[in-house]
Amino acid sequence: MKKTITDRTVDADILAYTVGDDPVLDLALVKWDCMGTAAHVTMLSEMKGLARPVVTKAEAAKVRATLASVVKSAAEGRFAIREDDQDVHMAVERVLTEKLGSLGKKIHTGRSRNDQVAVDTRLHMKDSILAVEGEICDLAAELCAFGAAAGPVPLVGRTHLQPAMPSTVEMWATGHAEMALDQVENLEAAYRLADLNPLGSAAGYGVPLPLDRTRTAKLLGFSRTIHNCFGASMARGECEAALLSAIAQLMAVLSRLAEDMILFSMPEFAYFKLPREYCTGSSIMPQKFNPDVLELIRSKAAQALGLQTAAISLLHAMPGGYNRDLQDCKLLYMKGLEIARTTLRILARVVKGMKVDADACRSAFTPGVFATDVALRLVAKGIPWRDAYHRVRDNLGMLDGEDPDSAVALKKHEGTCFGLDRALYRYRISAVRKSAGARRKALESCCRKLLG
Repeated sequence: MKKTITDRTVDADILAYTVGDDPVLDLALVKWDCMGTAAHVTMLSEMKGLARPVVTKAEAAKVRATLASVVKSAAEGRFAIREDDQDVHMAVERVLTEKLGSLGKKIHTGRSRNDQVAVDTRLHMKDSILAVEGEICDLAAELCAFGAAAGPVPLVGRTHLQPAMPSTVEMWATGHAEMALDQVENLEAAYRLADLNPLGSAAGYGVPLPLDRTRTAKLLGFSRTIHNCFGASMARGECEAALLSAIAQLMAVLSRLAEDMILFSMPEFAYFKLPREYCTGSSIMPQKFNPDVLELIRSKAAQALGLQTAAISLLHAMPGGYNRDLQDCKLLYMKGLEIARTTLRILARVVKGMKVDADACRSAFTPGVFATDVALRLVAKGIPWRDAYHRVRDNLGMLDGEDPDSAVALKKHEGTCFGLDRALYRYRISAVRKSAGARRKALESCCRKLLG
């Protein structure tokens, strides 16, 4: 038998079952919980219309200073969340009460663990989304550098995995870079949902105190409050599902890149050579260098899709108001973030170390690859497209002797082999970095103002 911090005696198995993974997962939330508590206590000290203040401004300053010491101890690995704490919220309150006595018992006035964990999650999510965007830029920059280094090396463009039309290594690389950068839009949608303040909604129905929710939103750097307290409570899980949806789509894009890299580094293709330090050996075959890292990206993409499905499934039949099922959303979105961030970092390193075999790329061209280009050259001479199509199809021997370098050099319109705008990619990468960096600095500024 054990006692919780709320002095209710419960069975040990029940306590472990309801606490779940929170004592471990919540270590990632210590900073954000302290930041949310600092904002809440500051707001309590400024409330008007009460016979006596719940917390004085001097007391609020003491709380903030103690919270700053908690953040420091957590950063140094000296802060622990005990099972009888249940979560980061009660662990922080325990420490404040131990150090500040009855003042520590006042910090939960006017809030619930429901709006408290929602604040922690949203702050953590905002910071993490911006970090992911920066890591997408790192990968995109490596892909663009890889493509630029290869220059106009011809590469067989494929449809249905079959040889199709002339392309270049740079077009392949920057195409994947652009797909990765486009995923920032999905992450930004998740960010906008996370950038709303639920604090002050308490258990979902407000409290009979003159809380200033706009004030805490400003202190914490949120764009605005979630106006309806009941809606703020029901929004739990929505942010997590939205972020997991963005992560699942991002991982699908990264998985396709990984699959191309696996295929094009096979001996049968040999267009690319993967860095050996990112390949693994065999327990029985001494000659093997296997692309295990890239294969695992496919598996991680499947896991991300499963996490998204789990989050939406968790929410779809839940009644209005808070329900304990929501606790499990935390593990889902944190795992999704870990998958995405690790994958982005590893892929960037593999791309950076990858080499191009220009001779292998050129030797892969067969006459049929030039069929469309030759037909279009006939069109340029005035022959109707369908006639040109049939002439080439019925006389494939006319394709013999075509040169891949000459073929790709003729493709100059926007977005094709010799029409790629390297400055555009640099601009897009720079713009995302600048935006994400500015918002992360703003969030850290809010933290410093609250916690010193």
